[in-house]
Amino acid sequence: MNKNEMLHAELSHAILGAAMTVSNGLKPGLNEKAYENALVIEFARAGLKVDQQRRFDVRYRGVLVDTLIPDLIVNDLVIVDPKMAEDFTQTHVAQMTGYLTITELRLALLLNFKHVDLRWKRVVR
Repeated sequence: MNKNEMLHAELSHAILGAAMTVSNGLKPGLNEKAYENALVIEFARAGLKVDQQRRFDVRYRGVLVDTLIPDLIVNDLVIVDPKMAEDFTQTHVAQMTGYLTITELRLALLLNFKHVDLRWKRVVR
């Protein structure tokens, strides 16, 4: 991939379009689960495959130590994590980096529904 090419550009565009539709429809002020559930509806309307709350084993030295449950995975390629936060923090980015490592995916999109305008951040592994 050329360094000027964006990873999963078309899919990212479709995800962000669906997220903007949700943001415009629901407005700010709800809990993250409401936005997550609405995103599932919009992704399906856009013809995207979405897994909600898929479980991944977390292993350390071959021993199961936990289960990771990302909010949404779209087309088996992108983790989507709706947030209600003033701003994205390094903690949000670190969490997505860990999720990407465990799921072996390469892209996560953080979506912030806290404000009137949808805000997002790409996290690439």
